[in-house]
Amino acid sequence: MNIAVLSGKGGTGKTFVSVNLASVLDHSLYIDCDVEEPNGHLFFKPENINIDNVFVKIPKIDFEKCTGCRKCVDFCKFNALAYINDRVKVFDAICHSCGGCSLVCPANAIYEEDKMIGVIESGFSEKVSVITGRLNTGEETGVPIIKALFKMEKDQEENTIIDCPPGSSCMVMESIKDADYCLLVAEPTIFGRHNLSMVHELVELFNKPFGCVLNKCIESNNPSEAYCFEHDIPIVARIPFDKKMGLMNSNGMIVTREDTDYFDLFKKLLNQIEEEVVL
Repeated sequence: MNIAVLSGKGGTGKTFVSVNLASVLDHSLYIDCDVEEPNGHLFFKPENINIDNVFVKIPKIDFEKCTGCRKCVDFCKFNALAYINDRVKVFDAICHSCGGCSLVCPANAIYEEDKMIGVIESGFSEKVSVITGRLNTGEETGVPIIKALFKMEKDQEENTIIDCPPGSSCMVMESIKDADYCLLVAEPTIFGRHNLSMVHELVELFNKPFGCVLNKCIESNNPSEAYCFEHDIPIVARIPFDKKMGLMNSNGMIVTREDTDYFDLFKKLLNQIEEEVVL
């Protein structure tokens, strides 16, 4: 079972929920797809880490063969190629590595070279396999790293918790496309309601079963809860605002390993998700 954990913005508790869900499973795989700012490893502190580089293909021009026909420039819908001063120029920062320009070149003047855009770190933390994607600073998109993460995931047999990037970008779409269930994490604020609406629209677009975890709940008006009621979104858990839990979390501790009450809360959450997936 693949459970994707989403939030419309950073700081709602998405990684907190992801890490603790993975921890209460008997055996699990935790995938950190928040490749621009991964932080699940700060809690798991995995051991026996293995590092793999992630590469994409970038077009290069053989100017001795290039005839200046500009077919490659016309083909590229991302404007990663331009014809400037009688030469084709490649803007590799916006290249999507589709390989199409080399296919349409009638002079075979375009070849491809590898460019490293980041790494994948894999290790273990007790009964959890931890795989983390990390995008190099300045790169435009982490989608290739997320694709590489899921290629590694196919070799695993454990239940998988996917810690998605915040928001509703292409990287989030790539993270949830093979998920069996999506868990939306929201804060009890007006901004939390707005950001919940973003990821709600996304999972409905992908026709995924989903539910919501309301985090940092206090005894007052909760706009995110009201949004769930208005749109018939199942609320699968309410996590209270708890200073003790906040202190453990800020110190990089996994609360389900430290507190039996939180272990029971997340175990109940997991059981409810499993029932939703079966239904």
